[in-house]
Amino acid sequence: METIHLGIIMNGVTGRMGTNQHLERSIMAIRKEGGLGLSDGRRILPEPILVGRNAEKLRSLSERYGDLPWTTDLDEVLGDSAYPLYFDALTTEMRVDSVKQAIAAGKHVYCEKPIATNTQDALTLYQLAEEAGIKHGVVQDKLWLPGLMKLKHLVDDNFFGRIYSVRAEFGYWVFDGKEHAMQRPSWNYQKQYGGGIMLDMLCHWRYVIDNIFGDVQAISCLGATHIEKRIDEAGTPFDVDVDDAAYAAIKTMNEIICQFNFSWATRVHRDDLLVLHVDGEKGSAVAGLTHCRVQAAADTPCHVWNPDTGQQIHYQDNWKKVFEQEQYTNAFKAQWELFLKHVVAGDAFRWNLLEGAKGIQLAELGMASWHQRKWMDIEPLVK
Repeated sequence: METIHLGIIMNGVTGRMGTNQHLERSIMAIRKEGGLGLSDGRRILPEPILVGRNAEKLRSLSERYGDLPWTTDLDEVLGDSAYPLYFDALTTEMRVDSVKQAIAAGKHVYCEKPIATNTQDALTLYQLAEEAGIKHGVVQDKLWLPGLMKLKHLVDDNFFGRIYSVRAEFGYWVFDGKEHAMQRPSWNYQKQYGGGIMLDMLCHWRYVIDNIFGDVQAISCLGATHIEKRIDEAGTPFDVDVDDAAYAAIKTMNEIICQFNFSWATRVHRDDLLVLHVDGEKGSAVAGLTHCRVQAAADTPCHVWNPDTGQQIHYQDNWKKVFEQEQYTNAFKAQWELFLKHVVAGDAFRWNLLEGAKGIQLAELGMASWHQRKWMDIEPLVK
């Protein structure tokens, strides 16, 4: 059985997301399993090299995972034919230049989102990748969360019939650094580094809506900066100059109304950090990160408005979990496996840099809607 040793340049994985989701729970997990099997019996064994600017962080991370190779010289490793795949988990404002370098070096590219801070730069990356003939992908991890995969099964099985609406609540309280340290990086709250919840999360909502409910058609959005001052990792106060919450209405081409509230200034009182409530003619569903509950039309109780009698029905009792017997892997790892198969064996992979550009487009139009106080239409990026 042939083992294909696939060298992967992992740039920027000293950060929380890069370390936890991409290095440990994806690439190292695949290595611990002895590699990723292909349909022809071969196996792909990822061979990562860690890249970044901080030698101490790289050395420490390397030692934690068995003395992985590392370097602070991106140019040198981009010139090494032993590493045909480049992965980028840098901060947003650094991504365009580094991905351009990788494309110019002939590397296949897989990167975190947002892939840029504006649509034009994102489209440029897609066009450069297509011209270079390299394979390219963007992390769209929410699609492989168990709760959302179960929701997609329901849509594909026509459980809902005609879908009327989707209501999503996402977010949690991010401490401001005064009494408790922030649990998100401070760059998330600074425009110069590509921060802002709309730029971050509207990229997610674009691919969630497009892939599960139908292509987006228009957006109306209101942003807000609820917490205006925070304290960074070094204990230095700074002004927040981007949005930390947003409230969006999004319409799909097939007339589904989607409402997404997302905030880093909300305290959680729901089943999960992300909850989507879908209503349709034949039934409804509520999906979180892991579980999905449904209520079919036949199981829907008769609700009568009477505030004088108090609550007579325990509303959650009439819902049941679905697809609980299914087994799911880490969402990031699931997409990594698909992309590795795409690179080595040519398996289909549609979540490319153009899909990443669509996310930036929705974020930009969301911000434009906020500032102009009007609905914004979403036009095709490539005709």
